[in-house]
Amino acid sequence: MPKVGYSEEERERIRAALMTTALDHMARQGIQHTTVEQIYTAVGISRTFFYTFFPTKEDLIVETLYLQQPKILAYARSLMDDPALTWRESVEQFLYACCYGERNGIAVLTVEDQQRLFRRLSPESYRLFRERQLRLFGDLLEIFGVRADTASVRLFTNISLLAMVTRRAIPATLPLFVPEAADETVAFQIHAIADALASMRTADTAP
Repeated sequence: MPKVGYSEEERERIRAALMTTALDHMARQGIQHTTVEQIYTAVGISRTFFYTFFPTKEDLIVETLYLQQPKILAYARSLMDDPALTWRESVEQFLYACCYGERNGIAVLTVEDQQRLFRRLSPESYRLFRERQLRLFGDLLEIFGVRADTASVRLFTNISLLAMVTRRAIPATLPLFVPEAADETVAFQIHAIADALASMRTADTAP
């Protein structure tokens, strides 16, 4: 017989389990292919009970992406602190890990995921999401030793996400792109991003 009442501590534990399970599934198989049923079944609760935590799948996606932000920042710091890596190697290794997130436990939104999320989020939730997204990329710039002013954060956000979605968009979403050159295209983008960040660092330290 299902349990009727849960303490606040139990609810927090279940909510945390839902988010960590969602992150694991989304990182491995993509957000689009992760279903609510997979998540609540893995945690061991009912569909009805799941929706007392998250009204929609999109609400869960947003909370899951928030959950992984500290992990992403910690990973970037670990690369920058690695004495075996140069600055450029650290930056490029970080970007590669994000572009190939399914290999590294990082959930990344595809073009379709972004469109669906934008349609389903409330204006307030969307505003908060954009604020936290920009804060994440600003923190990354500071970890990489680049001054995180408004213009640089916006540019870094766009060029980074462009590389990440390109890797996932060829050929299904971008059928006119050449799939055989997908990895080389991403590598070119990553090198170009590293070049841009290196130029920003030089400009910041110039007398």
